[in-house]
Amino acid sequence: MPLLLAACGTESEVAAKPAMWLVEDADTRIYMLGTMHALPAGTDWNRGKIAEAAASADELMLELSPQQLAEAGAIFQALAPRDKPLAMEKRLSPKALAAYRKLEAGNDFGGEKLDDWAVLVLMGQKVAAEAGLSPADGVEAGLTATFRTAGKPISGLESARTQLMLFETLDPATQRTLLASAAENADHALADVSAMAAAWSRGDADALAKVINEDVDRVPAARKAIITDRNRRWSGWIATRMDKPGTVLMAVGAGHLVGTDSVPALLAAEGYKVTRVQ
Repeated sequence: MPLLLAACGTESEVAAKPAMWLVEDADTRIYMLGTMHALPAGTDWNRGKIAEAAASADELMLELSPQQLAEAGAIFQALAPRDKPLAMEKRLSPKALAAYRKLEAGNDFGGEKLDDWAVLVLMGQKVAAEAGLSPADGVEAGLTATFRTAGKPISGLESARTQLMLFETLDPATQRTLLASAAENADHALADVSAMAAAWSRGDADALAKVINEDVDRVPAARKAIITDRNRRWSGWIATRMDKPGTVLMAVGAGHLVGTDSVPALLAAEGYKVTRVQ
């Protein structure tokens, strides 16, 4: 998810070789690149096979088109407020509340006025900021600039509203479980982000699946809505797109391309030729 997923690193240049797959038939090639939506400045990922895929692609497919990404903030502001304020003390255990307050320090989230899912989003953004990450240095931003310069079309698999409604429509118990889990683990958030970034950078799909899915796997309803159902929709889009000749670079959050129910795994199960190319 562009609003949640990030990677960690330093200000110096970091060489990265993220995993990428190719699904192809006689006249269609679709590259599937697992991304980090926010990265530290100087992360060198846009080279080698990725540069070749971008150069050969006729179009770029992202989770959100640039226009939809630009609208996400306003839609978040419209969806996030609660009908009635609820103090964080009534949502979190004392231990989770203490960790939440520590993360919130210096930047009041106004959480009592927000739905649980919205507080979760703001927590993720704060962790990214503390890690020195910026969406401007993320994979999507870099690819968008490359394709715009080349005059190639850029599209999105989802709208910003659809993406945020995945959280808004989670049942209250699931939202509260996700929030409580994130708060309880807030002290370890930077370490977890670092582990995720390291796995992504070296293209370790198994390690990446473990790090990214570890928390959400504990909440089946959230996993179904945020990961599994979307993977099925996106693999369906690819299956349809395979009927049209050409080359596409599809760049989506890395968590969607790893694991047993990932987009590449679903396509392979349907009989498509899927090859990891990086």
